[in-house]
Amino acid sequence: MPPAPAPRSSAGAAPLRTPGSARRTSSIDTSWPHGRAGTMRLIGRARDIVTPRAGGAPVLCAEDSFDAVLKTDRTIVSIEADPPRLDLTRLVGTRGGGKLRHALEQFVPEERRNATPLYLILDDISGASLVAPWAWSRWEKGWLESGLTRPQLDKMIQDMAGICTGFAPGSSSLDPNRLANESQDGTPAPDLRRPDDPEGWHAFTVQNTVGMRRARRIDVTLGEVIAIEAAFQDSAAKPDGTRAALHEYQLSATADPKSLRLLSIGATPRVLPFGECPGAVANISRLLDSELPQLRQTVIDRLPGTLGCTHLNDALRALAEVPALVNHLRDTIGTA
Repeated sequence: MPPAPAPRSSAGAAPLRTPGSARRTSSIDTSWPHGRAGTMRLIGRARDIVTPRAGGAPVLCAEDSFDAVLKTDRTIVSIEADPPRLDLTRLVGTRGGGKLRHALEQFVPEERRNATPLYLILDDISGASLVAPWAWSRWEKGWLESGLTRPQLDKMIQDMAGICTGFAPGSSSLDPNRLANESQDGTPAPDLRRPDDPEGWHAFTVQNTVGMRRARRIDVTLGEVIAIEAAFQDSAAKPDGTRAALHEYQLSATADPKSLRLLSIGATPRVLPFGECPGAVANISRLLDSELPQLRQTVIDRLPGTLGCTHLNDALRALAEVPALVNHLRDTIGTA
């Protein structure tokens, strides 16, 4: 029996900022200044703001960015942050993937402890650099086959089997012909920014040639519970000036303001490449009663392999940043 059709409906622009809320936005924009066979340039940006109860212009609480160059195998060649972090240069030579997160813990542990905007985008280098080459599918027909021999494609599929729900053994995604065809598709992705709320997002880089963008948004309000709304999207620039989405999720959650334990969690898959991918949503109740600050590890422990979706897991792990946004709210506008 074939799987249900994959979800292909972007949510579009972010909602208007809610008075009395905190918002973290982040993006990693990837480009290839020297062509497809050359190095990748990743520009990461992240920003925390609080919208006063009266509404209007937000209060800037924190802002970070980085500029990095990676080899085709995702090894970091250079990286620098603004504001500067001297220890960040120790990441040079580390390859995007699980070992990068270990290096972050070793070299810049205070970024994770403090849940800084910089840590969110550094942690996202692994995922963003992995999916970034899909951007070429918007500009080159047969982009996947042209970059790989058939034995290389078969080996790639073999290595992906079992890594997530979408690539569980027997999934349609493991059919080489379907993988090539499905990966060529894309869902129209409206601008995440709203003309009526220009301060709702930080500034993106301009992508008028081949480029990939991973964007995240986390909105938090504080009352009897911590109310959380989050969104994630991978999208690519197209030659006609529009964008196409490959992955997109929306999350809704609540947590206890004192214990920071997760009270409820829901996820809506908006755009995914394969019909099997949304199956991971049924498993996220395993995270209930988890402490928000521990989610980066808890998600890995409770949603491993085919129980999770790589991109959903990363969106859930990013909720570990919520306590930092709660602190911004308490410091800026109090709790009343």
